[in-house]
Formats: sequence, structure tokens, C-alpha cells
Amino acid sequence: MIKIYGDSNSGNCLKVKWVCDRLALPHGWIEIDTLKGETRTTRFLKLNSAGQVPTVELDDGRTLAQSNAIIRYLASGSDLIPSDAFAAAKMDEWLFWEQYSHEPYIAVCRFQMRYLGKSASDLDPDKVKRGYAALARMESQLAATRFLAGGAVSLADVALLAYTRLAHEGGFHLDGYAAVRRWIGETEHALGVAPLGG
Repeated sequence: MIKIYGDSNSGNCLKVKWVCDRLALPHGWIEIDTLKGETRTTRFLKLNSAGQVPTVELDDGRTLAQSNAIIRYLASGSDLIPSDAFAAAKMDEWLFWEQYSHEPYIAVCRFQMRYLGKSASDLDPDKVKRGYAALARMESQLAATRFLAGGAVSLADVALLAYTRLAHEGGFHLDGYAAVRRWIGETEHALGVAPLGG
């Protein structure tokens, strides 16, 4: 059985659980409290020398880190990865973009407000600007396609759902993003993820 070492407050960690749940992969969840420094213990650093969650331990003892690498591995051969090579590459394009152009703004603002107690007015204006730019790019894509990589849910949607559905916790308002709001609901449904507050 796969062991997932994760912090349940982390969207990056929840991505891994969602994929396991969607694909009915047997797994166990080991809660790691990052705010208490549990990723810095000697035991955890033996699993992942970078001291980050999520980290998964496979049945044979091998470990894998980085959320998008993990979900790419777990979903190999499943319908969460397009069978067409170009479509799969477009999915990967979104996975890389998520970690470079979305998560550093949407998730970081959320962390600062929810866990560091900052107000929206105290956030770095550049991070806020870039977060809204990320949402605008998603809105443009989702006005043209049902899901990010086309007509079916893929890992691109798993990756982007994690923090987009929590954007309001980072001070981002989705009122002007109708396609993004529609996509959040449809992606939650497709993955069997309970809606927030539901």
C-alpha cells in the first residue's frame, strides 16, 4: 500500500490523495504538520532530504516527492493522462505552469493570510497581480474548453484545482471568473472531491 506523507492543509498534498481516491489506489495517509517542523525531523529527512511534503513511499520502499511528479507516476496508464502524445504534453505544460506561475502567487497569498495572519492589504501587490494574471489565463482557456487540456478531466485539472478552489482564502475574488467557477464545480464532481462547505 502506498504511504502518503502529507499535510492535509496543503493543496499540493491533497492532489496526491485525490488521484489515489479517483483511481482506487490503496493508500495510507500519514499526517505531517509542517508548521510544527515535522518535515525537518531526522526520520522524515531520510524519506525526503528536501524536507517537503507530499512524499510518497511505495510498497518496495522507494520514495518520490514533488506533487506533480507523484501524480504523474500514480496516474500512468489511466484516463487522467491523455492517450494522445500531444494532448499529454499540453497537460504537462499546465503542470509546469501551475508550479511556476500559479502556486507561487495563489497558494503563497493564501498561506500568508490563513497561517501568518496577514490581511489582504498587507500582501505583496506583485504577488496579487500575478495571481490574478494566472486566474485570467485559466479563465481564457476554460471559456474555450471544458477542462484545461481539452474535453476530459486530466492531471492538469487536479493540479490547478488544489489551490484555485481555495483562492478566496488568499484574498482573490472569483466573481469575474465564471468559467473558472464552472470548472471548479465540474472538476470537483469528476474527481469525487466534496465541494467546499459541502
